[in-house]
Amino acid sequence: MNGRWIRLASLLFVVTVLLAGLPTSAQSRIDCSALSSKILKRSVRYCVYIPSGYDAGVKRQPPRRYPILYFLHGLGDNEQTLFNSGGWTLLDDLRNQHKMGDFLIVAPEGRRSFYVNSADGSVRYSDFLLQEFMPEIEGKYRIHGRADRAVSGISMGGYGALRLAFAHPELFSAVSAQSAALITESPEQLDAASRTGLPLLRVLGPVFGSPIDAKHWNENSPFVLAKKNTAGLQKMAIYFNCGQDDNYGFEKGAATLHDELSKLQVKHEYRPYPGDHSITYFLSHFEEVMEVHSRAFGLQH
Repeated sequence: MNGRWIRLASLLFVVTVLLAGLPTSAQSRIDCSALSSKILKRSVRYCVYIPSGYDAGVKRQPPRRYPILYFLHGLGDNEQTLFNSGGWTLLDDLRNQHKMGDFLIVAPEGRRSFYVNSADGSVRYSDFLLQEFMPEIEGKYRIHGRADRAVSGISMGGYGALRLAFAHPELFSAVSAQSAALITESPEQLDAASRTGLPLLRVLGPVFGSPIDAKHWNENSPFVLAKKNTAGLQKMAIYFNCGQDDNYGFEKGAATLHDELSKLQVKHEYRPYPGDHSITYFLSHFEEVMEVHSRAFGLQH
């Protein structure tokens, strides 16, 4: 009988060791909730990717704090798109392969705001982000300060990420964008083109005015902000890519931003890749984006 119990105990020990060695990425979770905004006068949904280990970290004294990446979705998407389109599995795979470190990814619902205040002041989304959303999130979760705060986005969200980081370099240590909605035409050129019924302009009007408010447009332009806040950008990790067959021609804006930052001697990574403006393109380069932020957070070398 004693020999049987010894063999059983040995088996249980082996099983315990094997289980302990299994990847912990399966324990990651997505928290989705909503914030009642006084500024926007509505409820704003958001989702947070929480890596495995975060919950266990609360037992530490002091509890472990994590870097945070704000992720801004594209036009027509929502706060769940990244995680529902294969992003959650991809994130866990990257962590399991040690290609990215542990950090929180927070995706707020942005609707069609371009993540800025509208020209007529009716939708103050930027104010909401800075005054309500970020303080709420950073009070709820255990995070660090500026050195471990970054922002990323795709398409409309790519524009929003660059605009937010370039306007407030004191708040972010890194920014990335995929196929950012960077438009090189002037407000006057866009107004002239609006008479042709260009679909994009029907989207821009509610945010930037119709006709476009030139002052408001320039105040939110990543090109203009790069020149205004060059000193701050030189302390920031900057990465962006764009498909060279982008459906909206955003590769022109990406190349222009690359040229502008180069002239300003602002260090950055620009990656022009084959591809269009699609979720397939975004996910195919998402690994690189996560590796960029892992390095910027000092989690990978």
